[in-house]
Amino acid sequence: MHYTGTIWRPPYEADSLLLEVTAGCTHHNCKFCTLYRDLPFRFRMFPLEDIESDLLEAQLLCTDPIARMTARLRQLPQPEPVRRVFLTGANPFVLQTEKLLAIAERIHRYLPSVESIGCFARVTDSVNKTDEDLAQLRQAGYNGLTIGAETGDNDALSFMNKGYTARDILTQCRRLEAAGIEYGFFYLTGISGKGKGDAGAKATAEIFNQLHPFLVGPNMLTIYPDSGLYQEIRRGAWQEEGELEKYRELRTLVENLRISTYFAAMGASNEFQFHGKLPEDRDRLLAALDRILSGEQEDDLRDYRRNLPHL
Repeated sequence: MHYTGTIWRPPYEADSLLLEVTAGCTHHNCKFCTLYRDLPFRFRMFPLEDIESDLLEAQLLCTDPIARMTARLRQLPQPEPVRRVFLTGANPFVLQTEKLLAIAERIHRYLPSVESIGCFARVTDSVNKTDEDLAQLRQAGYNGLTIGAETGDNDALSFMNKGYTARDILTQCRRLEAAGIEYGFFYLTGISGKGKGDAGAKATAEIFNQLHPFLVGPNMLTIYPDSGLYQEIRRGAWQEEGELEKYRELRTLVENLRISTYFAAMGASNEFQFHGKLPEDRDRLLAALDRILSGEQEDDLRDYRRNLPHL
């Protein structure tokens, strides 16, 4: 399989086939992000020939009798049919509809067992796609996108150079919903800055409550020295939320979300990982956050953040 740089995927895509289609990010301008700094280019789509080669390799792994025999002799699990493919890169959904359809056609040709195709996506990836394009992509199997919406706080979106507004989140996600394309949100706890987490969480809930994400996945903002945000802090232009404030922010978000969704703090940036269905598990989630707020010390939480080598 071809892979370039560090490969990132959501925790819930652990069982998906990771297929290299793109690397990097078309935006590559968010002040807090360092995920794709190891690449010598901003964004690249890989040749269909490479994608086909990887699909053939995956096909052989699932069907080759020698591979199955070797697994049996080594007492390893037998290869299972691939049900889901996750395309790599920060936002492969930005590719032209024709290219995404060509990729889907090859996926289904080599791996007819595949039921859905997912990927990371930016809020703006659908702007240049018509409603008919989105319907075609859903028909081709694209579903369960992961969107780094981050927040509904317009001031934070602007300061961090996200390249869209809260209104854009509403507009583009409603278009996905109309096409039948499901999606989940990543929420970046701490993005609003010191003293603003509570207001940022309420603004986010106001936006998310008008939509139907299958998941809201909070990640804790972790600032690295090679980020643009680190330089803003050094200039005195922005202040980071304390760790306890971030958990108070999360509590406000859980309190104010009124939609049916799965709330899951799963990534490494979250020292404490917890999850549950909203609204059914709201009280349990709030109790978990209250235990953290009453039982943890700021310095201990800060040590975890400071010693986190990477996300």
